[in-house]
Amino acid sequence: MRGCSCARDGWLLTPAGEAALHAARRMEAAALDLRSKIEGQDESPAGLVRVTSSDSIAIEYLLPAIAGLQQRWPQIRVDLEVSSALLNLGRRQADIALRNVRPDTPDLVVRRVAAWPVGLFASPAYLARCGEPSPEDGLRGHQLVAYGPYLAQDALPTVADLPARHARIALAVNSSLLLRKAVAAGIGMGEMPVQMGEREGLVRIWPARQRARAHEVWLVMHPDLQRTARVRATAQCLTEALAAPWA
Repeated sequence: MRGCSCARDGWLLTPAGEAALHAARRMEAAALDLRSKIEGQDESPAGLVRVTSSDSIAIEYLLPAIAGLQQRWPQIRVDLEVSSALLNLGRRQADIALRNVRPDTPDLVVRRVAAWPVGLFASPAYLARCGEPSPEDGLRGHQLVAYGPYLAQDALPTVADLPARHARIALAVNSSLLLRKAVAAGIGMGEMPVQMGEREGLVRIWPARQRARAHEVWLVMHPDLQRTARVRATAQCLTEALAAPWA
């Protein structure tokens, strides 16, 4: 192969191959940019819109919102992907992303659409078995259901901004929906947006306390696609659903 050379661990690109690869990537980027600009001139609310979000947001908010969108704009098709990873909007892996962390990519349109208070919850069965914890004892004798990525950041877990130094982590999950269902199953106590815990029928521990940092939801779009009729209509519908008071 003229573009490759053989190495002990596999194939390596030659200088000519590297140049060809860079050229191909530039062509792909230009094609994607042209596609986005052309679609940005579209004023017909019809066609495909790719949306990605977390599982809890998708179930609690997006599905009812998409039902309403279909009644108003039946020619829009939504492809909904549940993922914790921020897909590449520049490469058109998604048209709209809803995320709990604000992305730092400068060439995307980013807007905060919700900020929900976060409290500590447990199931009635768990409280009947273990009792309600005291804020002063570090949750001694209690079990927690924790969000795995947060554990990787903090050596000592906290709940409602109090250190849980004596609590036992019974389960760690990488999904907000799994966390909520695990707390409902009585595995342990867990933090979640207040409105979601109440909807699940859970008991809020220490109602006067909440995590200082709210659970934020950010809507992310490519700047060209925000002018596309179908993407604009879908984004508006989803934003209104997320911003509406909990019913």
